[in-house]
Amino acid sequence: MSDATEANGTAGAAEPAETDPAGAGAGGRHVRVVLVDDHRMFRTGVQAEIGQTAETGVEVVGEAADVDQAVAVITATRPEVVLLDVHLPGGGGVEVLRRCAALMADAEQPVRFLALSVSDAAEDVIGVIRGGARGYVTKTITGTDLVDSIFRVQEGDAVFSPRLAGFVLDAFASTDAPPVDEDLDRLTQREREVLRLIARGYAYKEIAKQLFISVKTVESHVSAVLRKLQLSNRHELTRWATARRLV
Repeated sequence: MSDATEANGTAGAAEPAETDPAGAGAGGRHVRVVLVDDHRMFRTGVQAEIGQTAETGVEVVGEAADVDQAVAVITATRPEVVLLDVHLPGGGGVEVLRRCAALMADAEQPVRFLALSVSDAAEDVIGVIRGGARGYVTKTITGTDLVDSIFRVQEGDAVFSPRLAGFVLDAFASTDAPPVDEDLDRLTQREREVLRLIARGYAYKEIAKQLFISVKTVESHVSAVLRKLQLSNRHELTRWATARRLV
């Protein structure tokens, strides 16, 4: 499926996967899932890994590549679990959670979120958990463990990759707020998005396309980030972001 197709009114609708006569996979389990990630090849890989409903019980009912698409697809399909990337064009995973708060709070048919990200930064983990996600796993997870995590979240459990659980425990075991990176805190949400994409090696034109803004706006954000962080160029910016595990 192309990202352009997802942006239409039929955004992210996935072809129904073949199922066994009971409509469930091994063990009689079944869960409807939406994939939200801005990398199409990654979504395709996850779909191939877990979306064989007859074997896994996971039915992928939709996909999305940015915040607006995600909210539209989730609202239209009402999945039981959403696999959510943290860094997305349009405001990130936290913005998806904010706009889907009512769906998460639905007592009869709650939509539950499991963050699936390359990032293992404490601020990303704590941010999405505070936003309402039920768990956070990294993209190094195996297909089998991911399927298991999806079903656990469906059942209401909290699921974390082993080392990430410590971030959450530390953050919520104390009444004190988690440590704040004062330098990072100077940046707006949009500036952080631009920062991460610059650090990932994106060109200005690619960032503009990803975030649906102009190249001049990207240049303005980069200038603001460099000024606020007292850095001289994008190479220093990349090193700064990498040192904080923001990439």
